Amino acid sequence: MKTSIAWQEDKHFTAETGSGFKVEIDGNQTVGSRPMELILAGLGGCTSYDVVNILQKARQDVVSCVAHVDADRADTIPSVFTEIRIHFVVTGRKIKESHVARAVKLSAEEYCSASLMLERGGVNIVHSYEVIEVE
Repeated sequence: MKTSIAWQEDKHFTAETGSGFKVEIDGNQTVGSRPMELILAGLGGCTSYDVVNILQKARQDVVSCVAHVDADRADTIPSVFTEIRIHFVVTGRKIKESHVARAVKLSAEEYCSASLMLERGGVNIVHSYEVIEVE
């Protein structure tokens, strides 16, 4: 896996992923996301992929899955994440709460590389979920 980061100007950089996609990174937040926001987005994407995939394999009728991710950072430099909270809102038809609990647990403990890497680095990650039924 590879990514290249090219400085544009001031605090603006462009990342090009190995799969050919571009991401704007900007410490001033005028044309892109801050680098630490992208870490949260990567974590949220990684664990969301797992949760949806596990639920689909369990034949759950998922209509929507949104992961709300927020974090606390250390007050000192380096301002690393100290705690990250991920709250899943899973919407669907006749979704069993036990399946959602299992999917979140499997992602957190076995499948999500980003989550496991951050936890091994000392970040406390808290997972929660809610299930919304639709007709």
